[in-house]
Amino acid sequence: MAGSAPVTNNVDSPAKAAPSGLDRFFKITERGSTVGQELRGGLVTFLTMAYILVLNPIILSGKPDINGDELSFAAVAAGTALVAGVLTILMGVVANFPMALAAGLGLNAFVAFTLANQMTWADAMGLVVIEGLVILALVLTGFREAVFTAVPAALKVAISVGIGLFITLIGLVDSGFVSKFGGTPLNLGFYGNLQGWPVFVFCFGLVLMIALFVRQVRGALLISIAVTTLVAIVVQKFANLGNHVIDEKSGALVTPGWSLNIPELPSDVVRMPDFGLLGEFNLLGSWENLGVVTVFLLIFTLLLTDFFDTMGTMTAVGAEAGLNDADGVPPNTRRILVIDSVAAVAGGAGSVSSNTSFIESTSGVAEGARTGLSAVVTGVLFLLAIFLAPIVEIVPSEAAVPALVVVGFLMMQQVKQIDWDDMEIAVPAFLTIVLMPFTYSISAGIGAGFLAYVLIKVVRGKVREVHALMWVIAALFIIYFAISPITAWIN
Repeated sequence: MAGSAPVTNNVDSPAKAAPSGLDRFFKITERGSTVGQELRGGLVTFLTMAYILVLNPIILSGKPDINGDELSFAAVAAGTALVAGVLTILMGVVANFPMALAAGLGLNAFVAFTLANQMTWADAMGLVVIEGLVILALVLTGFREAVFTAVPAALKVAISVGIGLFITLIGLVDSGFVSKFGGTPLNLGFYGNLQGWPVFVFCFGLVLMIALFVRQVRGALLISIAVTTLVAIVVQKFANLGNHVIDEKSGALVTPGWSLNIPELPSDVVRMPDFGLLGEFNLLGSWENLGVVTVFLLIFTLLLTDFFDTMGTMTAVGAEAGLNDADGVPPNTRRILVIDSVAAVAGGAGSVSSNTSFIESTSGVAEGARTGLSAVVTGVLFLLAIFLAPIVEIVPSEAAVPALVVVGFLMMQQVKQIDWDDMEIAVPAFLTIVLMPFTYSISAGIGAGFLAYVLIKVVRGKVREVHALMWVIAALFIIYFAISPITAWIN
């Protein structure tokens, strides 16, 4: 597996040393890790997903609700860090799994651009809380775990590989190395050309990271992010760039600047947080204003996306860390799913959108993380970011996203575990893998793969080989893909 790469198997202390209480609690030595690896892994995971502290407030605070009210940028930023920190620590302590959580991309966009158009922010966050409670109930009844177990092992591998391609594309797009502006759906840079110093910073970081990684340098990803950030600071000092500006109508690149954070030394180190949005949600408002059927469909869309995104992320992180069993199931699955469900509730209660597992956690695994200690480190850093936001904002995404490309390579190595001569699994696996990056959606890739799997079994007259829950999942995904015409028909 990719998780067995030599760079992740370093030993920081003598093998015969007596395990400490920390070691025994997190099973650090048992999983072939060290405290040093866990610390580095937690830090790298934080750095590769710290962009959410800026991006989530941009998405949520930049869109008025049906009444024209807007959320406070500072309050969303503080809430985002607080909820992510607490829930990620819980993931580490309760589930002992190297996975971090934060406000989910895609989910926050759905809240901002779909829910807020039809209701108040409090009502929208109330729906997020309800969705989280429903998922929690599905976990506690064993349904969510049963669904995960019912999925064929080869499809779980395909999910990991597809996510690898997906996060690679995320890294390339976020860096400006690839964009939608040009004569084709995706292009090199803008209109076929790499433009601007930030893209150069990304390329430098990627080359450095690959060089250190293949040389098996301990801490390759962390060293690369740190050095590339220093390069970015120097570039900003002399070039004095702002954020990149794109004319959405013409597609012209007005200013080839930084995608999110501008790498400048801050004037202040500490910033006092604004927790004014915590608890600002309304469970019943949307039901009264929109009706039961419409609200049910909105919750269903949120639920299914959250449900299967987490399944895919959990599978990929466990596979990359070498923790999954022969059936592709990570340890402490029930606990992982419970924490993830609680995160959805907490995200709504904190008015920062549903929180979910982040695939960027694989970057920490690539740095050596194998236990929940790395998640605790990431969570603590999120909590510190509440007050030390100016320091966090020094790291531009162009310095961090090269890690996503390298991790994508590691996850791609699992593709050899799929039997490509068996059409009953090869075709569903192919659709799962390619549709994740092509649709920019983990759930869409999973749904297409599951539907293809059931269809091929039916066509080949092997209906009895399809697990009963796979029929349920297939039916739910048909509704998921047809949600727009169904909603229009009902309305």
